[in-house]
Amino acid sequence: MNTALALSIWSSLPVPALLIDASDNIADMNPAAEGFMNNSAKWIVGQPIWDRLAVDAPIEESFLRARENGTPLFVNDVDVGTGSRPPLVCSLHIAPLAGTPGWMIVLISPRELAGRITQSHSVKSAAKSAIGMAEMLAHEIKNPLAGIAGAAQLLSMGLEKDDLELTDLIVSETRRIVKLLEQVEQFGNLSRPEKRAVNVHDVLDRARRSALLGFGGHMNMIEDYDPSLPLAWGDPDQLLQVVLNLLKNASEAADPKDGGRIRLRTFYEHSFRLRRADGSGQLLPLQIEVVDDGPGLPDDIKGDIFDPFVSGKENGTGLGLALVSKIISDHDGWISVESVPGRTLFRISLPLAPKDAKEGE
Repeated sequence: MNTALALSIWSSLPVPALLIDASDNIADMNPAAEGFMNNSAKWIVGQPIWDRLAVDAPIEESFLRARENGTPLFVNDVDVGTGSRPPLVCSLHIAPLAGTPGWMIVLISPRELAGRITQSHSVKSAAKSAIGMAEMLAHEIKNPLAGIAGAAQLLSMGLEKDDLELTDLIVSETRRIVKLLEQVEQFGNLSRPEKRAVNVHDVLDRARRSALLGFGGHMNMIEDYDPSLPLAWGDPDQLLQVVLNLLKNASEAADPKDGGRIRLRTFYEHSFRLRRADGSGQLLPLQIEVVDDGPGLPDDIKGDIFDPFVSGKENGTGLGLALVSKIISDHDGWISVESVPGRTLFRISLPLAPKDAKEGE
């Protein structure tokens, strides 16, 4: 079999496939594995297999025995996670690579992927309905709240200083609720992006300056930009909103006294391609990372952090990251998160602007 045909077969495999070298490092992965791992081969190749693949079974010793004996290994119906998504029930097919001592090939067959896609669709539909209902209620509730706040302010004019605490509480709480309702309305009324060629570094600089003058004044923000990065295709105002939301979350998670560090990084990922459910692919080479050294996301919400009304903050609305996800989705992009205590990384992947597009057009 010639090399070109072998590469074609490898790329065409419908299931995730990983090539493992004699040191248990990932030597290669096919496009289906990139989709399963939610990351590109360039990013993962060279890393230890068991650092990137979490199998809910005592598989490492069996893996070593299969290598030593030159025999295949089959593991059925185990939870397999990658750190960037909830675990899936999979079957693993592991076999020695003929002609290359110590090397192994791992095939991953997700058994519940179709069910999860259906479930995801129904959850998104339910979330959309919930947002629509909340948006309608927000519109109806805001007017009487304004009346309540106005009445409380009028009452306060005739009260003694010692009695003003209650009316002040009424006014502050109604304003807080109105602000929450405005966020709900904003989520429901977000318009489609007006896309044009955008310099993402300009967007990041605007967000950074705004954050440092306000909610992020206690943070140390580090720029790590690729100066040769080409233009993205998007709406600069909506992308600014995305970055501001991510910076705000990172700033609020940090200790307000000691502060923290946020790293803004950009780079070009040549091979990052999002494989969609219909089998089509979308090249998303422009990468933006927002990395903080805060406490990390709570374990119980990591898999749902981009869903509406899911929040890890006390009194949080759970709409900030849902809005971020919606904007990036409307840009035909991709956003992912990796979080452990001391390091939370949000990565945004965006498409290139058309070759003939000029900045701002």
